[in-house]
Amino acid sequence: MRGLVVLERECEATLIPSGERVKVPEGTDLRVVQTLGGNVTVQSISDGQLLRIDAKDAALLGEEFAAKSEAPPAGEGTSREGPFDEANVWEQLRTVYDPEIPVNIVELGLVYQCQAAPLPEGGQRVDIQMTVTAPGCGMGPVLQEDVRRKVLSVPGVKEAHVDLVFEPPWDQSRMSEVARLELGWM
Repeated sequence: MRGLVVLERECEATLIPSGERVKVPEGTDLRVVQTLGGNVTVQSISDGQLLRIDAKDAALLGEEFAAKSEAPPAGEGTSREGPFDEANVWEQLRTVYDPEIPVNIVELGLVYQCQAAPLPEGGQRVDIQMTVTAPGCGMGPVLQEDVRRKVLSVPGVKEAHVDLVFEPPWDQSRMSEVARLELGWM
């Protein structure tokens, strides 16, 4: 844990694990739990709820968090210039984190498939199949959108389609050795 902070003004956050959007009032006392991937996971001191503060609002937790947040990625069809390299897609996928687990979605084994195909008008379409650690997790659509936006920021990517799948179901055997070491399971 990184310490206590006080929210500087009201902001929207995502309730973990439901994925519900909520307003967090100005002056709320929060404990920082995780600051990975540009977003910040916090725990409310008053009720113990876990919340994800999006990167765009991280500065409301203090200046140190603003420096860790990321610039918004390119929008659909407005990818950065440069040649396409699938390794860059995987690099971006490794910047998406489960808000409860300090390991990226690639090392957790949540990305089942990543395929790129050239578009007739130029650029690439990237199709991704991913899952979540539990089928009822409301954070699935949140992570799905994180992946879509980050993949669209890769040079040469014009379209990104991310499907949330539940077959085969995720289990801990899908985690990499890196993830197991990070979590102290080896």
